[in-house]
Amino acid sequence: MTFRMPAEWAPHDWTWIGFPTNPEEWPGAFDGARRQIADFASALHADGKGEEVRLVVANEADADAARALVAPGVTIAVHRLGDVWLRDTAPIAVLNGVTGERALVDFGFNGWGGKYQMPGDEDIGARLAATTGMATATQNWVFEGGAIDTDGTGLFVTTEQCLLNPNRNPDLDRGKIETLLAGALGLSDMLWLGDGLLNDHTDGHVDNLARFVAPGKLALPIATTPDDPNTAIYADARARAKAHGVDVVDIPSPGLVLVDGEAIPASYMNFYVGNAAVIVPIYGQPNDQAALDAFAPFFPGRQIVGLRSDAILSGGGSFHCCSQQMPSLV
Repeated sequence: MTFRMPAEWAPHDWTWIGFPTNPEEWPGAFDGARRQIADFASALHADGKGEEVRLVVANEADADAARALVAPGVTIAVHRLGDVWLRDTAPIAVLNGVTGERALVDFGFNGWGGKYQMPGDEDIGARLAATTGMATATQNWVFEGGAIDTDGTGLFVTTEQCLLNPNRNPDLDRGKIETLLAGALGLSDMLWLGDGLLNDHTDGHVDNLARFVAPGKLALPIATTPDDPNTAIYADARARAKAHGVDVVDIPSPGLVLVDGEAIPASYMNFYVGNAAVIVPIYGQPNDQAALDAFAPFFPGRQIVGLRSDAILSGGGSFHCCSQQMPSLV
């Protein structure tokens, strides 16, 4: 067996979470985004019953601000940091189930196709990896962790909109990308969806659209209102998943969520599976509780926790986007 990225529900040693540092990224919502990310970190730590949380802050002033917001026991780690979206910039851990080895993979990053490039983002992955002492494989192509999800068996899901976008790797086609991911993360089977959510600045990251909740079981949103801006995207994703032989789990969508009159990519799919709890972003929408209830059967023994994420989303992501897990050794 080669190295393989485990499913998120596998046990974690710790989780890195990014803490907002740039008010311009969160106009009118900076303090709220900080509070909501701090609440996420505290819920994941769960008073020591969950997992170690390493909250990554850019400087000592941000460290002081973070300490005032998080629960005791959350570790504050100071590193030069641009964006908070460590799902896309932090190293990804892989395990070898035969030898019990753990290693890291550090991919190239170009600011989601050159849209947002902040000092610190280009090498935060290498710097975080260096703190672990683990062997790290550096990849010379652009890839973001939010572009894929896996059920831990070698089955991955992604979107064509992101991974085939010429603003990432114009010289790589579908086959070459699959070959690279097979070597880097242990991919053996790729489910290609089409587009991601409307107005997603990542060019359609799949972790806002489709997530595995068990081996071979893929959670997908389903529209429950006629004005849901992503109805056709959900339907196309469902058709592709079923054609691939994957079991589809319906999760009600939050529906149309507007900021300044524009639809934003609000999604319950950006949940994070911790050791003790599944943290689900909610938005004060009618389907919030129904979504939490729909996840519960797939995570027995874990508390399903809904936390507001509207302020975080104003900066472009949610709980899954700002976190990266460190799976425990086999």
